[in-house]
Parts: sequence; structure tokens; C-alpha cells
Amino acid sequence: MSAPAPSPLAIVDAEPLPRQDEVLTDAALAFVAELHRRFTPRRDELLARRTERRAEIARTSTLDFLPETQAIRVDDTWKVAPAPAALEDRRVEITGPTNRKMTINALNSGARVWLADFEDASAPTWENVVTGQLNLIDAYTRNIDFTDPRSGKAYALKPAEELATVVTRPRGWHLDERHLQLDGTPVPGALVDFGLYFFHNAQRLIDLGKGPYFYLPKTESHLEARLWNDVFVFAQDYVGIPQGTVRATVLIETITAAYEMEEILYELRDHASGLNAGRWDYLFSIVKNFRDGGSKFVLPDRNLVTMTAPFMRAYTELLVRTCHKRGAHAIGGMAAFIPSRRDAEVNKVAFEKVKADKDREANDGFDGSWVAHPDLVPIAMASFDAVLGDKPNQKDRLRDDVSVAAGDLIAVDTLDAKPSYDGLRNAVAVGIRYIEAWLRGMGAVAIFNLMEDAATAEISRSQIWQWINADVVFENGEHATADLARTVAAEELATIRAEVGEEAFAAGKWQQAHDLLLQVSLDQDYADFLTLPAYEQLR
Repeated sequence: MSAPAPSPLAIVDAEPLPRQDEVLTDAALAFVAELHRRFTPRRDELLARRTERRAEIARTSTLDFLPETQAIRVDDTWKVAPAPAALEDRRVEITGPTNRKMTINALNSGARVWLADFEDASAPTWENVVTGQLNLIDAYTRNIDFTDPRSGKAYALKPAEELATVVTRPRGWHLDERHLQLDGTPVPGALVDFGLYFFHNAQRLIDLGKGPYFYLPKTESHLEARLWNDVFVFAQDYVGIPQGTVRATVLIETITAAYEMEEILYELRDHASGLNAGRWDYLFSIVKNFRDGGSKFVLPDRNLVTMTAPFMRAYTELLVRTCHKRGAHAIGGMAAFIPSRRDAEVNKVAFEKVKADKDREANDGFDGSWVAHPDLVPIAMASFDAVLGDKPNQKDRLRDDVSVAAGDLIAVDTLDAKPSYDGLRNAVAVGIRYIEAWLRGMGAVAIFNLMEDAATAEISRSQIWQWINADVVFENGEHATADLARTVAAEELATIRAEVGEEAFAAGKWQQAHDLLLQVSLDQDYADFLTLPAYEQLR
């Protein structure tokens, strides 16, 4: 007697979308269902392990390099697989969501790589999840164009040889996709985003001389990297492409991952392409993990924590040294400035800061860096051109001069800066404005001339929570309290109402955003991720 056929994936509580059948084919859904059956139980175990590790950090207020993996760190013989030609030169990478206009602009931007984002720069509405996949398929088949309904401006792709290489970022392991379920259980968003993209495009990308390349977000341990590696091995066999075709760059944007950089590369060594230094999520992770650690872990205003802070410098220099020791690319952080069309002086000051930041990264040994806007591509390119010249990267710079002790990575109290009342107001203002846009389905939002994404909302609410729970006293003598946060939030809401007008205020989700920010900032039971309660309200 033959075994019963496995249950199919069900599309749940989702309005049909134009052309969704091109993405949600029976064959593609069968692949995602198989990923779910094989790998979601391990995903669940690893999420439980995160909770256990957090409890251990709460008990000890410290972290160290893992004694059980020391042999991997001291073995100088292993390297990651050589980079494919399309990823040899990554000197400037542009990031952004996979909407139609951004897809064209990012591919045309002049950057070497586009991080096509289903994660922090995308609010995971069903429409964004499905049409984002469709836009990438259309881009690879050159069936994409866009006309802006407001300006009438038309957008089309440049010749193939001028386009950026795509590296796609799926959602983190913690997020589920409620609209795709198997026997009533939602599929992890990571497996949905990876599975649909890989199934439809792996062979197509190989035919274009590239391949299925990925950024892996929110990784907290080498065991999570091992899970991804096993996903890649299975997926390549499933569609019949050579092992090692997939390449992955891991974001080192959690404090625990910073202690396991070599192990993460080792687990992915046949598929690894590099590591990236992600600033806001990294700071958010420090607050989250050391929130019981007392005053020495209290961060000042987020804009005062630059990459030159000693504990951030330790992190970035260790990342470059680790990557180059193992033959991987080291990719620097985000330049989030959005140029103003009205204020040339604002642009001049900001461009100088961007240049200084990218000059520092290039001189420290990074092989490339991120920007959020096409206008920043030439600035970042000039910084890396000045150091790299005709070389595609500087992986030959081994940075043997770098020595980072375990305590250096969490020496937050080496900063002179302190939290300020203006910092509280900014955290509230950015938090409300970002969450409101996210609830309307926008994940990348220009706020106060910066491109904000979910990571900036996370650091904003985490700092409010941390300052209140650490009983911070601001420079004006006011104590950080829940009542003060509520007062500031109410004032900010009134400012927004006056700014946008009654009609736009009523049409938006401002009160909802205000309430959600206060919920995740004031609850004693700290939510692991803002996007978890937010996703319950996303329609």
C-alpha cells in the first residue's frame, strides 16, 4: 500500500492578488511545504535555545567565545568557498524593498549589489510578500517597467551588464507567515521568502551567469547558520543544481553572533560569501540581552553611538579580521541619509559625514558597504575606489594587528555620552512615525532625512524601555519614567496631527502606532521583537 500524499500548503485569509498564480504554483508550494516539514521543528528548537541563552546572560551579565568550538577558531587551514565572479566585487551595495519602482532603481543604481529586502525594509503584508517575488521574476526576465502615477515618470531597466547583482534577504527565523499554513501551522517567513525565490529563480540566475545569493538576518548562533546550510544543501538537490551554487552573507547584527563569527562562517563554509556589520539591530540586541545588567549597559541616544565607539570598533575590526582570515568578504554598515531636494546645506553636511564613514570602512579593510539611496552610491564608490583601485576587494589585508578580547565587545560603559531628553523625544517621534507606516504596509520610510526600517524602530523602543527601567536621569533633571514617555508620546501625536492635518490623521494609523509603541516600550515583559505584536495588527 502506497504512503498517503503529503498535505498541501493552504493559503489562509488572503485576498487573491493579480498574477499570484505565477508565484504560488503547485510545484513551488510543494517545495515550501517540504522545507517546512523538514526544517521548522529545528527552527522551533533554536528559538527555544535563544530564550535559554537570554536567561543565562540575565544571570551572568557576560558573554564569551565558546570553549566547545575553540578548535574551529584555532584551525588556520579552513577557508570558505571562493566567491563566484558576480560577488567578487561588492564595493557598494544598495538596500531596499522589492516594490516595482525600487526594483528598477536599485538594479540601475550603479551599485555592485542590491540587497532585495523581504525583511526589515519590507512590512510583510501578503501583497508585499507575493508581489515582491513577482517583481524579481519580472526583473530577471526583463518584463519589468514602472510609470509613477503622480509624476508620470517612466522607469525601465538598463542593459544587463550595468545592473547590480541581487542578494535577497528573507525574513528572520522568528517570524511566521500566517497566510501560508500546513495542517493549521504557519510556515516560517524565512522558508517562504527563501523557498519561493529559490524555486523560481535558481536556474534562471545560473543561466544569467549569477546565482541564488542571500543575506541571512537576525542570526544568533552558529547552530542557526548550520540550519541554513542544511536548507541550502536540500534545496540545491531538490531542484537539481550543483552544491555550492547558493551563496550566503550573514548579518552579524546580534551580540551573541559577534562571539561566533568564525563558527558561523565554518558552518556555511561551502556556501558562505561574507559577513556584514549591521549597526541598529546590533545595538538593539545589546539592550535586549543585557537589559538586566545595570547601568554599565545603558546606551546613550542612538545617534551618539557611532562606529568609532570602542565597543563598536572592536566588533567591526574583529569582523574584518575574521572574514579575511577565512577568505570571506567583510561588508560595512548602512549610510541611511536621504538627500533633501530643498536644502543643499543639509546635503553638504550629510554627504561629508557619509564620506568620512565610508573612508573609515575602506581604510579599516572592509570590502564594501551599504547605502540606502542611489545618490549615495557615487560617494561610497569613491571611498572604496580610492583604497581598492582596480582590485575587486581587499581580502588579502588580514588585519593580524587586531586583537579583541571577549570583554571588549560589551564594554558599553567606555562611552562618555549619556541619554538625553531630546534622545527620548527622538526615539518616540521616530517610533510612532515608523510603526504607523509599517502598519500601512511600508517597511522603508524616510523620517527626518534618514531611511528608517524595522531595526531603527527596535532600537528606539528598546532605548525607551532601557532608560525607564534603569531610572535614567536626563540632563534637564527629569527622570525617565513610564509617565514621561506617555506625556512625550501624547505631545508627539498632537504634533503629527497638526503637521499632517485632520483628514490625513484620521485616514492613517497614528493612534494605533502610538499605542503599540507604548506597549512594547513600557511592558515589563519585554517583547523579543516589536514586529511580533505588530504583525498581529498588520492587515
